[in-house]
Amino acid sequence: MDLFRLHATHNPVYRGFLDAARIDPATVKEPNAIPCLPITLFRNQHVLLEGLDPKLTFTSSGTTGAVTSHHHVPWPEVYERSFFTSFKTVYGDPKEWRILALLPAYLERTGSSLVYMAEKLIAASGDPLSGTYLYKYSELADVLRRSELEGRMTLLLGVTFALLDLAEQFPMPLKHTVIMETGGMKGRRPEIVREELHRILISAFGVPTIHSEYGMTELLSQAWSTSDGIYRCPPWMQVRIRDVNDPFAKETDGRTGAIDVIDLANIASCPFISTQDLGRRNADGSFEVLGRFDHSDVRGCNLLVEN
Repeated sequence: MDLFRLHATHNPVYRGFLDAARIDPATVKEPNAIPCLPITLFRNQHVLLEGLDPKLTFTSSGTTGAVTSHHHVPWPEVYERSFFTSFKTVYGDPKEWRILALLPAYLERTGSSLVYMAEKLIAASGDPLSGTYLYKYSELADVLRRSELEGRMTLLLGVTFALLDLAEQFPMPLKHTVIMETGGMKGRRPEIVREELHRILISAFGVPTIHSEYGMTELLSQAWSTSDGIYRCPPWMQVRIRDVNDPFAKETDGRTGAIDVIDLANIASCPFISTQDLGRRNADGSFEVLGRFDHSDVRGCNLLVEN
């Protein structure tokens, strides 16, 4: 609640949102009642606490001419601590992995928070073959084969359309590789449902399951899925589900609605974010992503489908 009061007082954009919604901060008594800022305000507002200057600005992807989101980050070390800690909780020390990032589209522009995270994890792995790949599918396939021969634990982090390209051009059995998709067709392929994507990748690479990462420009934390599209948040991140027709009404566990995120790593911008994703929360706090609002732009990490 201290963080809510801080932003209600010293975050001009969040304060303006509360005023426009006619919400008196003094009436908000519990965390579940904290209003979430519409994510679209990151496109045309400088969302940041008063008196802070950004050292980094992450930008979202978007079609040509589209207005993209800007996330101003005064303390990059907070973002790094967030993703390193959550990664280690799920996957262990990056040094245990050979980390390969297949991220065309993201690597072709500046300001990607996903690329920033991937490059830091790659550096932390210390493996000379860890690295980023643009469209070097043949070279990447060679590294994957070498990992298999060496029995080296490998993480392949990839954007959806590129993983499908790799699956078509270089299918191979992978016993020592975890495949993690971050979503994103980027207009390169027709959108498909997550189950179909995972079926194709499992068939091409012989892996038991496909992992996923749920993150976005406007968040400094990620949720991770190790199977079946069920995401789990780190302790400082929480997902809530709201009514699609009433942004201040909450849905109960098991019901489909729009995803709100509480991300305490967003201490400087806004920790309370109302996304344009559809999802369902489970009783244990895990959640599923089911798609996007019809009117929302198609972009971002792990935003799936038209169901």
